Amino acid sequence: MMNDDFDLFKKELKGVKKLENDQVNLHQKNDELSLAQQARREAALGRKPNYDPNPLTTGFVEMVKPDDWLEFKKDGVQEFVYKNMRLGKYPIEAAIDLHRRTVKEARDDVFYFIENCKKKDKRLLLITHGKGERSQPQAVIKSHVNHWLQEITDVIAFHSAQPRHGGLGSVYVMLKKSEWAKQENRERYNRKF
Repeated sequence: MMNDDFDLFKKELKGVKKLENDQVNLHQKNDELSLAQQARREAALGRKPNYDPNPLTTGFVEMVKPDDWLEFKKDGVQEFVYKNMRLGKYPIEAAIDLHRRTVKEARDDVFYFIENCKKKDKRLLLITHGKGERSQPQAVIKSHVNHWLQEITDVIAFHSAQPRHGGLGSVYVMLKKSEWAKQENRERYNRKF
């Protein structure tokens, strides 16, 4: 029976030619590393910068509970923009997951993730920190993320995510517009009138 199946298979494949792919090099390495990857590489090689470029707090932070909502909005952020962000109506441009990270690792990941997003003009981010129900003490990473995001001057607002994006275990983060994006908006607006 097995031989008949194999013969039938060979018969069906008769005349089939191997495709030649000269368009894509599947073994080509992407040389562009993110800032977080560069920092990890330097740390793995034992190279430490003369200073820590990451200003985020390493000490005590006010603890939140696993089921607490995280919310923050700087003055000047329009209410409807903040409402649309917290309702998950804007497309998420970049995301990071901090599950199974230590506080030190999460601190570096958050800092370098946001720095990288700023360089690439990303405005709406999703940070998944987890609720921290099983950690002791509870919600350690969530508490630190809440504190760190308020320390970063380019973060203009954040809010716990909608259930489809992780709910109380994730947070939407809005970064301020870059000067380039502001200028582009001015030009677009002026062209209309």
